[in-house]
Amino acid sequence: MASHPNSSIILKKLRKLYPNATCGLNYSSPFELLVATILSAQCTDKRVNLITPELFKKANTPIKMMKLGETELKKSIQSCGFYHNKGKNILATSKLLLEKHHGEVPADFEALTELPGVGRKTANVVMANAFQVPSIAVDTHVFRVSRRLGMAKGKNPHEVEFELQKAIPRRHWSEAHHLFIYHGRSLCRARNPLCEKCPLTPHCLYYQQVVSKNLKSKH
Repeated sequence: MASHPNSSIILKKLRKLYPNATCGLNYSSPFELLVATILSAQCTDKRVNLITPELFKKANTPIKMMKLGETELKKSIQSCGFYHNKGKNILATSKLLLEKHHGEVPADFEALTELPGVGRKTANVVMANAFQVPSIAVDTHVFRVSRRLGMAKGKNPHEVEFELQKAIPRRHWSEAHHLFIYHGRSLCRARNPLCEKCPLTPHCLYYQQVVSKNLKSKH
């Protein structure tokens, strides 16, 4: 059972707003998704999707990635920011997958977080989308939207992840992650959120505590 009283109505309204909310990254295997998610840190999915088609033509398995090598890999991903670190992590992860997991991406959260460059967010994205295991990955959008709605109060993504696991029924975790991302990009923006267009204002703590007070003070 969800502990947050409005979770079902919030999800219902978001489903109506974003009927096609799915993973924004393009991939055709768990390894491709893992690499794309590592690349997406502090970078847009759109930018990653411009990079990965050419990259995956050359290297779409850990062994091919190792053969590609650091110089070629960095050249392929340099437009996505922090490419030095990301390149090193992708190669180190590929090496570990070959040494410990027979070249396969493990369908295990703890094993994923042991891979270089893979934190909770990346592991959750892979678990949810590659292996269909209910997971809530907390990126900047999920963090902001859930706190504004009062579904979480945590001061970091880790705390917010655990609060959302309690606030939302497990079967809806992965779906909620995608819906919150779409909402964060579309209406619930970091700056100048479009509250006047948002159907969630009756359930939104941020709207009630900040926006409506500002509106009242102007009148």
